[in-house]
Amino acid sequence: MSGSDIFGIVGSALAAQNARMGAIASNLANVDSITPPGAAPYRAHEVVFEAAPVTGASTADMGVQVVGTVQSNAPPVQKYDPGSPYANAKGYVTGSNVSQVSQMVDLIDSSSSYSASIAVLQQASRIDQQMLASFQVSP
Repeated sequence: MSGSDIFGIVGSALAAQNARMGAIASNLANVDSITPPGAAPYRAHEVVFEAAPVTGASTADMGVQVVGTVQSNAPPVQKYDPGSPYANAKGYVTGSNVSQVSQMVDLIDSSSSYSASIAVLQQASRIDQQMLASFQVSP
């Protein structure tokens, strides 16, 4: 594995976590959304990753790529609010299936993974700088 392979692998990890944080932000923005009777409520989006060869790297160097997103299969939330214009005949309002707590846990996990990838990138850069400095000839 060469130094450029490390940058490609870390770059793929950063891109994947960026996509995950984007999905989490969308989910959190819709945590309290409600829908009129008969309409489909917002469903939480979950990002799907898979291992993939890093572009331009040897076949042994694997990174990560976003395959896509899937919608959570958790049931929508039903809240009793007969005064709401979105309430059904029984007085229940259908809301999104987003769990704010689980989204915050996912955000912390994604942020930690992103920070760890940045730390690897910084260390690889320091190693490259030290290696270049070792080849410099002193006058």
